[in-house]
Amino acid sequence: MLNVKMLIIQVAGMFVVFAFALFLPAGTIAWFAGWAYLILFFGFVIVLSLWLVKFNPSLLTERMTGIGKKDQKSWDKAWFALTNVLFFGWLVLMPLDAVRFHWSHVPMWLQIVGAFLLLISFYCFYLVFRENSYLSPAVRVQSEREQTVITTGPYSIVRHPMYATAVIFLIGTGLLLGSWYGLIVSLGIVVAIAWRAVQEEHALLLELPGYDEYLSKVKYRLVPYVW
Repeated sequence: MLNVKMLIIQVAGMFVVFAFALFLPAGTIAWFAGWAYLILFFGFVIVLSLWLVKFNPSLLTERMTGIGKKDQKSWDKAWFALTNVLFFGWLVLMPLDAVRFHWSHVPMWLQIVGAFLLLISFYCFYLVFRENSYLSPAVRVQSEREQTVITTGPYSIVRHPMYATAVIFLIGTGLLLGSWYGLIVSLGIVVAIAWRAVQEEHALLLELPGYDEYLSKVKYRLVPYVW
């Protein structure tokens, strides 16, 4: 059953963590790009959460509770912890770069492009959530929910549309926040995501019936005709 109180606490807590990660290193709250990012990102989080509450509460529950379950792969628990450290280090780096020390000078028009990329990523995330009711944050086969292979929508184009969209999100964030160093470090996050995609496929091949057939039909993991 969906715990709405826990959902509110998680979203509010995440907002506080993101705000501190951005504005404390910046040394000021007078940072328009930082506020624009928070408003866009958490506006999407709230809208998506409300949509899931109405149309797919079981998926929302899985998103809230999937990490740390006993059937999550051990390597994935380690990956999740390390990647979260990298992600929040990345968030802290960008205000240090763009605001406190002014190492980067990203033109305004590119920051606007970054905002549009974020909006595109949010729509693509929505398409993935709409298509896949088993979109756990953890690598595990949800036998209790009778998980099946998803082959439609964005999954007919690439095997990991959630990860592919994350790449757009990372680029958009770096541009909007005005940090060239953020864009460089985001490449490390992309490599980590790509590694997880490969490991996840190995796990699903072993445990999810029909996944081998899906791999034979959809050839590319993240980028069509590339990889």
